[in-house]
Amino acid sequence: MESAWFSWSTGKDSAFALYEVQRDQLFNVKALLTTVTAGFDRVSMHSTRKALLQAQSQALGIPLEIIEIPQACTNEIYEDKFRQANVRAKADGVKHILFGDLYLDDIRLYREEALRPSGLSPQFPLWQRNTKALAEEMVNAGLQAYITCIDLRKLDRSMVGRRFDKDFLDELPQDVDPCGENGEFHSFVTYAPNFKFPIAVKRGITREDGDFLFCDFTLATD
Repeated sequence: MESAWFSWSTGKDSAFALYEVQRDQLFNVKALLTTVTAGFDRVSMHSTRKALLQAQSQALGIPLEIIEIPQACTNEIYEDKFRQANVRAKADGVKHILFGDLYLDDIRLYREEALRPSGLSPQFPLWQRNTKALAEEMVNAGLQAYITCIDLRKLDRSMVGRRFDKDFLDELPQDVDPCGENGEFHSFVTYAPNFKFPIAVKRGITREDGDFLFCDFTLATD
């Protein structure tokens, strides 16, 4: 089985893709590759605290490979950091980087171009799956997640902080992708079938940033 790193967002798409990859023994996933913003100690966009990211790593038994980026990071800085991570991946004997992307061609092309100089192969295990069916599969498989961020142009503010479950899916507007692939919402996974234990979290404050509403979660033991 060839080795891979997983480009890890802490959300449901990453978690479910990893679960299926491990279940079907497609790759040996040696690390979770994650971008964390310096100073904030949070995963970019999902705004997940680093402590929660570390808890996922422990629950999965897979080490983290963190790319630390500055606040207000430029594309040039990000791409340089990503190139450095690719060098480390090659040194680790890795041949593939796995992504949880679903169907956005421009995102896939960007990732393919970013990896091309390294010789690493990008893999997209969930590519072009029907997102309504996929979201239902996630819930039916026992995946548990909370909604950490919503786009207020697409969703009512009451949707943030909720569980990603059948009720949530049933209440989504018709024009919102069931997996939030267009950025309508983001999530944090507290349990998946390949987790050794569930992660207990507690809900904190919400904060608005432009068109987005974030809900803060912490470990229940904090």
